[in-house]
Amino acid sequence: MDDDLWQAAVERDALYDGFFVFAVRTTGVYCRPSCPARRPKRENAVFFDRLEAAERTGFRTCKRCQPQDPAAPDSCVALAWLACDLIEANAEDPPTLAKLGSPLYVSPHHLQRTFKHIVGVTPHQYAEAHCAARLKVCLKEGEPVTYALYEAGYGSSSRFYEGASERFGMMPATYRKGGRGMRIGYTVVGCPLGLLLVGATDKGVCAVYLGDSEELESELGNEYPAAEIRCDDSAFGPWVDTLLRRLDGTQPHADLPLDVRATAFQRRVWEELVAIPRGETRTYGEISHGEASLSRFGPLRRSVSLAFE
Repeated sequence: MDDDLWQAAVERDALYDGFFVFAVRTTGVYCRPSCPARRPKRENAVFFDRLEAAERTGFRTCKRCQPQDPAAPDSCVALAWLACDLIEANAEDPPTLAKLGSPLYVSPHHLQRTFKHIVGVTPHQYAEAHCAARLKVCLKEGEPVTYALYEAGYGSSSRFYEGASERFGMMPATYRKGGRGMRIGYTVVGCPLGLLLVGATDKGVCAVYLGDSEELESELGNEYPAAEIRCDDSAFGPWVDTLLRRLDGTQPHADLPLDVRATAFQRRVWEELVAIPRGETRTYGEISHGEASLSRFGPLRRSVSLAFE
């Protein structure tokens, strides 16, 4: 039985919080199973099914995970938040699961599972979102496409160019020119984080914005000043509404910062659009212009200000 409890503590499994605590003989402290602190040697760990039992034995409560406080911060949320910070701090060289888990004292498997459960996307998908955002910034600043790719954190241009048009709704060089020659349709609908704008060309989705006002349309124009843009609620509205119903109840954890939730939610929308099999739905180009080609969908845009306060 103790071996099972030890494994839960090693994996920092929050599902066991409230069922037992483990104490450390060398420090005299007892913790929740999910405590982010470094784990002791197996022989120094003692298990108790009640806090009172640990305290009667002489152990004191951990100040980090606060096992006595029912209102203490969710350690899984804290773990996910710390992982987001590490990903954002290393955007030019996105860390692997092993590199992310090492300073957080968790296994790659546990980090992947916890991060996906709390944030709604995987660490890799979250890092990809930041790469895409950095690439757009570099291109808007006029950087050459190849330089912008490496500056944004893409390991190779060949890897990026595979499906680049579908991911951005246009080629990077066209994006750099403000979407010159592209026709963009869009719709704005309500979502759990405010308003959601989805815009697309005949090649794929080119914009997924979040905000709380009608200024989202102006932002679309600012991002694609050289494109032909028009509202097309009849084409986009129904399938965007269907997508949001599918995502209902699967939003990122409410205790995460707003910018993290926004990035994750937008990426989740992007992933859902990419997952639409060819032939199951029509693209903007087909609906609006009667074109025959079917495409998959693309890029991500974050338009929500930082909210770490």
